[in-house]
Amino acid sequence: MSEVAKKAARRPPRKSAPATGAQLPLRQVLPPDVPPSTPPRHRQSLQAVGLFAGVGGIEFGLHSAGHRTLLLCENDPGASEVLKVRFPNTPQHQDVRTLSALPKEVDLVAAGFPCQDLSQAGSTRGISGSRSGLVGEVFRLLEQRRVDWVLLENVPFMLQLASGHALDVIVSQLERLGYAWAYRTVDTRAFGLPQRRERVFLLATNQGDPRTVLFADDAGEPALPEYRSGAAFGFYWTEGVRGLGAAVDAVPTLKGGSTIGIPSPPAILMPNGDVVKPDIRDAERLQGFPADWTQPACSIVKPGHRWKLVGNSVTVDVARWIGERLAVPGVYDGSWDARILPGAPWPRSAWNLGEGRYTAQLSTWPFQRPIIRLAEFLQYPTTPLSSKATAGFLTRAGRGSLRFPTGFLAAIQTHLSRMEASNAGEPPRRANRDKRARTDRTTASATSIQA
Repeated sequence: MSEVAKKAARRPPRKSAPATGAQLPLRQVLPPDVPPSTPPRHRQSLQAVGLFAGVGGIEFGLHSAGHRTLLLCENDPGASEVLKVRFPNTPQHQDVRTLSALPKEVDLVAAGFPCQDLSQAGSTRGISGSRSGLVGEVFRLLEQRRVDWVLLENVPFMLQLASGHALDVIVSQLERLGYAWAYRTVDTRAFGLPQRRERVFLLATNQGDPRTVLFADDAGEPALPEYRSGAAFGFYWTEGVRGLGAAVDAVPTLKGGSTIGIPSPPAILMPNGDVVKPDIRDAERLQGFPADWTQPACSIVKPGHRWKLVGNSVTVDVARWIGERLAVPGVYDGSWDARILPGAPWPRSAWNLGEGRYTAQLSTWPFQRPIIRLAEFLQYPTTPLSSKATAGFLTRAGRGSLRFPTGFLAAIQTHLSRMEASNAGEPPRRANRDKRARTDRTTASATSIQA
């Protein structure tokens, strides 16, 4: 048995960190209908540092599970402004490259490191790219201080890019530093949010078994609906030649860039035939944030930058689930898992406790929470997709070789005809003109996380 495995077997449970006067009680940051799953006295509370924090998706989720953030590191001016407002008592450091050391009290380092060089929508330069290569700064800091837990997040494409070289570099570094690790691909829809978004979460530890956090819950993938007339259908109007990025009764992955080089919202073919773009506040809610979470960024960047901030974030609900399992680990039996053979592709879930790399037979759905239908989820006024944007999409679709759901392109063409008629002088048909935005279950304008 390896030293890492021996530590995992004999590790005593961590005592809960004492509450401080500066911390918000847990119930103040949780939605009122989602109580803590375990009484506070039975939970372990970790103190975290958030590197590449973005607008705080991981940190907000961890805080909702009872953990505390000691330090945030983010260099995007708009994101930094959001963090300043939402985490007013948490110190910030701008550039991870100039962060000399981690705080002494830290238990967990969380890093949703930049994915632009790894994603299919990005430049696909791989782990050596100027942005995604910044994950090396995480290992520089871990060399100095071997914290108990490390949480990394990135796009599933890193499992495939250059035969998975990016992931191999990361787990090899963790193994060299003496960490056991596990990773899992997780779909945001499993948490009841109508966004088809898969991300890889990698958890490493030198004090326990990471599988009891990431692998303890598995509901299996449900039978997902197929497109039919009358169902909402999300797609990227900026695509259409080589990919569509589509989802039935959900939006495709919200992202920080697009094939036209700018952050852009997806389009939605609504049940009534309108083709619309969602409001940024609903995009925030699709990521698990309260509406207007990123509004503070508008004080220093253009409003359109909020789409990039939201698209680059981590879904809060996923981070909260991980935080809950860090507080109260579950059980996982890996006795049937098979060793990963040399040269084999990376599976969607895998682990290594120090005695070899193994595949885990898990779905991307830890839960099957009821998903709100997309048309019902949207609370804020939508904007019709312009005739120019619609025509551009149809042109690309006609030029490519993609197969589209039956009736989909006809519905888009009908929308174009209506928009052209409106532009010719007929009364415009504005989607959701009279729809009032309902009050969200939490109000972002009053939301802040106290350290």
